[in-house]
Amino acid sequence: MKDKEIQKLIKNEEARQSETLNLIASENFVSPDVREALASVFTNKYAEGYPHARYYAGNTYIDELEVLVQKRALKLFDLSEKAWDVNVQPYSGSPANLAVYHALIPVGSKIMAMALDMGGHLTHGYHVSVTGKLWKQVPYGVDKKTERINYDEVLKIAKKEKPALLIAGGSAYARIIDFKKMKKIADTVGVLFMVDMSHFAGLVAGGAYPSPFVYADIVTTTTHKTLRGPRAALIFSKKKYSAQINRAVFPGLQGGPHMNAIAGVGVALGEVGTNQFKAYARQVVKNASMLAGELKKRGWRVVSGGTDSHLFLLDTMKRGISGGNASDMLQCGGIIVNKNTIPYDTRKPNDPSGIRLGTPALTTRGMKEKEMKIIAELISRMLLKTCSEAMIRGEVKKLCKKFPVRT
Repeated sequence: MKDKEIQKLIKNEEARQSETLNLIASENFVSPDVREALASVFTNKYAEGYPHARYYAGNTYIDELEVLVQKRALKLFDLSEKAWDVNVQPYSGSPANLAVYHALIPVGSKIMAMALDMGGHLTHGYHVSVTGKLWKQVPYGVDKKTERINYDEVLKIAKKEKPALLIAGGSAYARIIDFKKMKKIADTVGVLFMVDMSHFAGLVAGGAYPSPFVYADIVTTTTHKTLRGPRAALIFSKKKYSAQINRAVFPGLQGGPHMNAIAGVGVALGEVGTNQFKAYARQVVKNASMLAGELKKRGWRVVSGGTDSHLFLLDTMKRGISGGNASDMLQCGGIIVNKNTIPYDTRKPNDPSGIRLGTPALTTRGMKEKEMKIIAELISRMLLKTCSEAMIRGEVKKLCKKFPVRT
């Protein structure tokens, strides 16, 4: 690369990723093949429109690519092309969710979704998001005692508020969501049911988490978390909603799609549809469960008592350490997490009571239960300051060297 300043930053970031333990639940490592697709000549082409209906010439292979990726996405989740469509053009999860609301929910209507501080997501109608400015969020949370969804309470809220859309899914809920019960609630009050499976899509594809497609009308997902693809998103919808959603994506919200990213998504979807990936998905869940269990053994409180998925929340404030301080301390030791609110948190979001930990990236590096025990010990020692930062950093580097990032 001729630009030495940018090249230096790339090399520095490559070293950082290689020499630290990434426990951020929404991050992963893409394969070399995905990176190759991202850097391909598809980045040069402007392709406003949809296959065989573009506004520019020269899209023969663009059309072939988009159709191929659509077919791979539907096949991966065992969806009939007669019953379902998928839009592969959204730039990321936020515009994907916005497109669904824009297409199907009248502005000013109510969207019922998990509250952000209970594990939900900004784009499910939270007030600081544009989704919360155009639509009104009706929040539901988790039971104060169990820290799990109380479906009877969700039904009670839905009957009272009568939303136009019910959403399941979030960014920090560790337990399996009962999609059948959520669908029954949606049907009882006569509203659309959408699942945002951005966090657990790879687990669904790998058979390690229940599929929402049996019950949902619309399913959105990012592609860069447990699916191990590039930063992009997909909108799956039943046929009767697809034309409206397509118009909402383009020309409603976006211009030309990022065809290099769509190529990367296609490569990732091909990788996900293998027995090797199914084993990976199961290992992600095993690793998360082991890490949570080992931290509990060391006296740390895990929200809801454990996890059924790839992530969990740790209540660090229970031992006098704020989430912000915990994140900073761990980063000094080469362990990367994110601060996170916990249910019924009394602290502010910029320095909450907990941290979120996830195992997708560690599992991609090849780590298993044995390594989770080691990492739990390192996390505990770092937070309790029972050994030096240099010692933790040294142990982290040993693990990273033993389990290198694929390049």
